[in-house]
Amino acid sequence: MAPQHGSRRARIAFSDSAAKQLDAITSEAELHALDRALVVISVDPEAGEPLPGDSSGRQVRQYVDDVERVRLVYWVTAMKTVVVVAFIEV
Repeated sequence: MAPQHGSRRARIAFSDSAAKQLDAITSEAELHALDRALVVISVDPEAGEPLPGDSSGRQVRQYVDDVERVRLVYWVTAMKTVVVVAFIEV
């Protein structure tokens, strides 16, 4: 019997501005909270809610975790294999 594989996770990439925000995080608790949010959107890229008023052709989404107090603004590539994080708020 062939081994069962779980669903494939999307790869996470960061815009330049999100990478700078990521570099500014120094708290272990904030990094842990961010990691949890990134796992959520890598497993289910449509976990966040669409942001209104986007005319760029890509669906910009927002994922908010009120418990961990994390907000991510991101979009998913056409093949749904890469999630590009544009904004991080922890």
